Amino acid sequence: MRMLISFAALFASVALLQLSSGGVGPLDALTGLAGGFSRAEVGFLGSAHFMGFFIGCWWAPRLMGGVGHSRAFATFTALGAIGLAAHVILQDPIWWAICRIASGICIAGCYTVIEAWLQAKVTNETRGRAMASYRIADTGASFVAQFMIGALASMETYIAYNLLTILCCASLLPLTLTKTSQPATPEATRLRPSLAWRCSPLAVAAVIVAAISSASFRMVGPIYGQEVGLRPDQIGAFLAAFVAGGFIGQYPMGWAADKYDRRYVLIGLSIAAVIASAVTVFAAASGPTGVMIAAGLFGLTTFPIYSVATAHAHDFATGDQRVELSAALMFFYAVGAIAAPYTTSTLIEYFGSAALFYFISITHILLVIVSLSRMRVRAAPDERTAYVTAPRTSFQIGRLTRRARDNDSDKS
Repeated sequence: MRMLISFAALFASVALLQLSSGGVGPLDALTGLAGGFSRAEVGFLGSAHFMGFFIGCWWAPRLMGGVGHSRAFATFTALGAIGLAAHVILQDPIWWAICRIASGICIAGCYTVIEAWLQAKVTNETRGRAMASYRIADTGASFVAQFMIGALASMETYIAYNLLTILCCASLLPLTLTKTSQPATPEATRLRPSLAWRCSPLAVAAVIVAAISSASFRMVGPIYGQEVGLRPDQIGAFLAAFVAGGFIGQYPMGWAADKYDRRYVLIGLSIAAVIASAVTVFAAASGPTGVMIAAGLFGLTTFPIYSVATAHAHDFATGDQRVELSAALMFFYAVGAIAAPYTTSTLIEYFGSAALFYFISITHILLVIVSLSRMRVRAAPDERTAYVTAPRTSFQIGRLTRRARDNDSDKS
């Protein structure tokens, strides 16, 4: 209990930040479409968010080293609030894309600060509980944020964006008012994408596919939902079902990834993702309930791929490579996430709503082919690291998960 109280400020800031950021993507999509944006322009906003996310991941450790944790967090929160509030100045896709870059920088920067703070404060005894509480706060707030969509979409535009701005600003209060002393600033993680490729080309391919699946669904899902006749509140539930399915899927897939060859698990997940994509397309004719169930199935089959892929990559890494390897995999995830929303929204523009899932299915079929080809190149390692539910939040996350992987390696 004392551990939870000591981290309460961090978790409260995470929850408020996620409530704010989790609502802006769907709100942008629905408001933009209502305002005459094309589907491709709405997808471009999602790509702009992930461009900002990548910039924030790179910049945050350097800013934190110069001004400290609290000031860095305040800087990134201010950027996020400016990006949200500035939406109402001009309803233009280029202007909104600039705003979304700011909000993407905010998310990556704030998560970097929070995870650096967590890493400095946890001990071996509290690490597991702290990480579990952190994930509950993050995922729980993300889940709730999706249900806000219906209410936000029914408000006047300036009120909806002002509400999200208030939530973003409120995330400052718990962290900046805490009496807990700021920890020492860690060194910025070197970004070496080539390290991930050397350890596992398959893991690189898998995290890119995971990014395409997740970023496309979360950023372009509102377009799909509107195309198949969902109301704004139902679109929120549609996205929430995806989050819930992904959260549930981590645990059985983690068990399977620790018990069986992880390449077989990736193949199984990709085949299941293709089936889930087909189910989602056919469920469009069955009404809102069928669409929600299909979204949950899609989340269950696609969300764990990133964690399985990172576990597979770490099987071929040494202990001193883990932090940089996690950052390198996050880099490739960001690359896929930047490209995906604009690509899939453009496909919807020309070929209809089902094109979203046709494209995602093609990427998973390619991942199956890559997995089978890599199995011919080398055998699975005799000793494996533990499966860790790897958040896709910042380059800092590798420091938090390193100990769990190293401890498991020592036991095996």
